[in-house]
Order: sequence, then structure tokens, then C-alpha cells
Amino acid sequence: MRDVAIVGFAQSPSHPDPIHNDVETLTPVIAEAVKRSGIPRKEIGFICSGSCDYLTGVPFAFVSALDAVGAWPPVRESHVEMDGAWALYEAWVRLQVGDVDSALVYGFGKSSVGDTRDISVAQLDPYYVAPLWPDSVSMAALQARALLEGDRRQETGDSARYTERDFAEVVARNLKNAKRNQLAQVAGVFDVEMLLQAPYDVSPLREHDCPPVSDGAAAIVLAAGELARKVHERPAWISGIDHRIEAHSLGARDLAKSPSAALAAEKAGAGQGSIDVAELHAPFSHQELILRDAMGLGEEVEINPSGGALAANPIMATGLIRIGEAASRVMNGTAKRALGHATSGPCLQQNLVCVMEAG
Repeated sequence: MRDVAIVGFAQSPSHPDPIHNDVETLTPVIAEAVKRSGIPRKEIGFICSGSCDYLTGVPFAFVSALDAVGAWPPVRESHVEMDGAWALYEAWVRLQVGDVDSALVYGFGKSSVGDTRDISVAQLDPYYVAPLWPDSVSMAALQARALLEGDRRQETGDSARYTERDFAEVVARNLKNAKRNQLAQVAGVFDVEMLLQAPYDVSPLREHDCPPVSDGAAAIVLAAGELARKVHERPAWISGIDHRIEAHSLGARDLAKSPSAALAAEKAGAGQGSIDVAELHAPFSHQELILRDAMGLGEEVEINPSGGALAANPIMATGLIRIGEAASRVMNGTAKRALGHATSGPCLQQNLVCVMEAG
């Protein structure tokens, strides 16, 4: 396997943006990521993007987004109808082929244009689930209730169960972390007791347990072998990357568990050394608890120092941002080993884990 590293990362501010279109949002982000990588734009060998046309209701929106890359010189390009994290996986695979030494990956989404709670129904089982039209928050609430009242803890002999206070503590920590991040507009209170007094959106989830509406984009530059060592003093080497999926039907799996996240973490080698920082793509507060259990992340691991998806959730870029934020800690020397996680689909249906290390 070729050694591949992240050598450049950039992201846009994450908030509802009624003024700029996808190309206008992407252009400065891609330019900044390429600049930070130290690789001239014309020398990047492969480009892959992740997005979803359903968000804006425009067919082949990813084609027009290529204007942010530039029409000349001609590029070798691909696209996934997924979060940009899966575009990164495709680019990593392409670099393993060996015909190119660098790749540009980006993801973008404009969530404020439509109602994402209803738009997300289009990805559900078309025979048994989609006709019921359960919105994304309602499905997440089912998962949260399964975590609060399920028998998973009883099976392990642990009398302690997660409570809504645990959810509030996740929210408070993430929002406090995000307050230091100028890319996210964080408002509200961070006190657990006050959070618990807020009304329910869909029980047992309150508004702060759910992700904010965000528009935004992110870009990452990958480089292989000697090129990575040449352009960056401390590349974030990808030591392992894997993604897995759960059964499509919600009724066919235990919503309080995430075996796909556990398997992806295992195959990516997360347990083969200590993790300093983990950026978890948990759009809902309770999902962070499920993911931490699945991946075996203990109290010694710093979770979501960026604030995570509870502070900024530009759909189709959020997972890529988690990998980029984790990589940034490796590149700036604040972490020796970091984990980036991305999810897609209802109730953590699909999970990708990327482990990065200093050289």
C-alpha cells in the first residue's frame, strides 16, 4: 500500500447563507486548501467531490460546481452522491493505483434552501419506511429512546444507563468547544441544567440535541509518498481507512448500537494505538455516545474539539470536515494520532473511519 497523507485542509464558515451559491462558496475554500498543501493546482492529479442534488433541487449540481475548480487544464474527476468523506475514500483508493500522486477532495451542501427533515426521507426504504414519511429528527428520536430504554446495558450487566442529562452534557461540551471556533455561529446557553429545561422538539430530543441548519463547504488535498514529505513538514498520514453499512431497514437492527462503526474502526486500526483526538460526525447528541461506545473511545480521548456537527452541519461536507479537523491536529503537532469519522443515512446507517498519524 502507498503511504498517503492529508497535506491541506480548508473550510468555509457554516451558517445559513442566502447570498452565495455553491460555486461562490467553494471557490475560496478550494483555493485555500490547495495553497496550504503547497502543491500547484495544475499539478494535482485527481479530483473527487461529494454532494447531493436533492438539497438544492437542481439536477447535476455537482457539474456546475466544477467551475470552482477551473475548466483548464482538463482534469480527471469523479463524484459521489455522498458526504465528501466518501469522496476522500475514493481519492485514497485512486492514489493506491499509482498513476497520480495527489488529489483534491471537496464536499459542499446548501441545507437552508429546503427542509432537510423532509428531504432526507427520500433515502429511506421505498416500500416499508418512506411511505410513512418519518422525518430525520423523528427517526433520531426513536434511536435516542432506544438508547435510553433499551436492554443493551442490561445485556452487559451494567446497571447504569444513559439519561437525558448525558445528552445535555454532550451538547454543552460541543458548544463550548465551538465557541472558540469562528467558523460556526454558536448562540445559546451551555449550562446543563438550563439545557434540560428546554422544551422537547421530538421527545426525548430537544432543539439543542439536533444539528443546526448550515450551508458550507470543505476541501482536502491528499499527497502520496515523497510528495507529501516534500510539501509538508508534518503531514497527517492515513494509517487506516474503512467504511461499513448497516441493514437498510430500521427494524432490522438495534438502533442503540452501531456495529458498522465498530467494524470500520477495527478495520481502520483505531485500536492499534492510543487516540489523542477523535472528531465524530454525530448530528444528534445521543449519537456521540453510541459512537464512543462502538469505537471504544475512553475518557482520555478528546472528542470534537472543533464543536462537531451540533455546532455546524453543512450536509455533504460535515463528515469531510471531521476528517479535516482531526488531520489539522496532527499537522499542527497537538496530536500524534487522531480519528476522523463520517456518517450518512438515518440513525448512523453508514459509517466511515479514518485514522491519521504523525510521520
